[in-house]
Amino acid sequence: MKVKDVMHKGVDWVSPDTPITEIAKLMQGHDIGCIPIGNDDHLIGMVTDRDIVCKGLASKDFNAARMTARDVMTEGIHCCREDDDLAKAVHHMETLKIRRLPVINKSKRMVGMISLGDVGQSATADLLTQCVKGVSAHH
Repeated sequence: MKVKDVMHKGVDWVSPDTPITEIAKLMQGHDIGCIPIGNDDHLIGMVTDRDIVCKGLASKDFNAARMTARDVMTEGIHCCREDDDLAKAVHHMETLKIRRLPVINKSKRMVGMISLGDVGQSATADLLTQCVKGVSAHH
């Protein structure tokens, strides 16, 4: 099975200057837990709901009106390709201990996102068990 067979298609990204309040509304509206961050047509990081809480809300100088994606994002981004075998992407997620992975095409354009939930819907029981154990292990 290929990544493109199980991924969520049509994922967008926002700029690092996007207010976290707008990011939170996007997450709520799309029922998602992360938003990729891009600058000059390149992915540069990711904001998760956890980033907003731990790096934003819990910070001593939190100001929702002024805080942007740049302030809370996890820099650097790991991807997989849409034509990768699902097992390869799952192993990548497991190694990095991440629950979501942007998917790019041959032109290096983001075309989707694969999540632990997507894996749960489509992977074999063994692959799913392996992924959940790896991703959920204490850091």
